[in-house]
Amino acid sequence: MSINDTDIAFVHDMFDPLGRITTRKMMGGLSIYCNGTIFSMLDREGTLYLKAKGPFADEIAAAGARQFGVETGDKMAYWTLPDTANYDPDAVLIWGQKALDAL
Repeated sequence: MSINDTDIAFVHDMFDPLGRITTRKMMGGLSIYCNGTIFSMLDREGTLYLKAKGPFADEIAAAGARQFGVETGDKMAYWTLPDTANYDPDAVLIWGQKALDAL
């Protein structure tokens, strides 16, 4: 599966209340920016990830999120939404704002 216009519309539906959302297709996925800052990505299978490190990474992990790829130690990493968010628009927006606040 590759990123299409429906995927991009989904991202805007989820995150537009946070600010000016822009996207860029990269390596089969989609990088997601808010006001010029990358804070999320969507992979080719449709999994949404949030950028996190430090206390926010600890918080999202404790909520049941899974890290993308391998452990990165102190470096920035991407995490799935917690299962409890279940793509609920309000929950996704809250977690998206937390990701931005942590950057």
